[in-house]
Amino acid sequence: MCLINLHFQDHPTYKLIVAANRDEFYKRPTAPAHFWEDEPNILAGRDLEHKGTWLGITKSGRFAALTNYRNPKQPIKGKISRGAIVRNYLSGHDAPEDYVKTLHKNKDNYVGFNVIVGTPDQLVYYNNIQQGITTLSPGTHSLSNQFLNTQWPKVVKGKNMLHTYVKNNDQLHADALFEITSDAEEAQDDELPQTGIGIELERKLSPLFIQTPDYGTRSSTVVLVDHHNRVTFIERTFQHGQFEKEASFSFDIQ
Repeated sequence: MCLINLHFQDHPTYKLIVAANRDEFYKRPTAPAHFWEDEPNILAGRDLEHKGTWLGITKSGRFAALTNYRNPKQPIKGKISRGAIVRNYLSGHDAPEDYVKTLHKNKDNYVGFNVIVGTPDQLVYYNNIQQGITTLSPGTHSLSNQFLNTQWPKVVKGKNMLHTYVKNNDQLHADALFEITSDAEEAQDDELPQTGIGIELERKLSPLFIQTPDYGTRSSTVVLVDHHNRVTFIERTFQHGQFEKEASFSFDIQ
């Protein structure tokens, strides 16, 4: 998952609003969003290589989403797949702060990551680079492959687009949120971050929706949780930038 835009505890209809993209190599085997057979309370897509996930919610309202921290010099040999971080939170029972404190103790088991865990009533952010634990404040937030609300063009743009839409509409429409996640405009070169991957790749990875020959946005996900604890979860999957299918789920948090 490479971009998580969310609006939290600051809307007349919804406690939690999420519009997120997962970017991955096209060849990596992935299952679309579903309630897992081995963990029937979890609703999420699934990485079929390591059986983890990047974003999901449970029937009891546990929510988690993860992005990688971009650093091409990070050693990856011997590390645990980061998708386990989301999977373990969703399948567990620890309070968000307790889970993150345990995760902090084991931070070196993983390559760099950012994670948001919690419920529609409380969200906690952690990354294993800065290593601080932050309780999210009400309002709009965005997270890509550096830190929460960092000034990358796609983060600023996604955050502003979501904030403008939710502040001007009491009733939200999934199509409008998917319009945000589908924005494929590249940033100007003078706005690009310098993360050690070269300017051409920085440019290709700068849009909200990414498309390169072998890597890009594989899925876009909208999650809405209203003040009556009704969940709407919609995922649209893509391959080589082309829409494949949509899966939609609705349920009440138990």
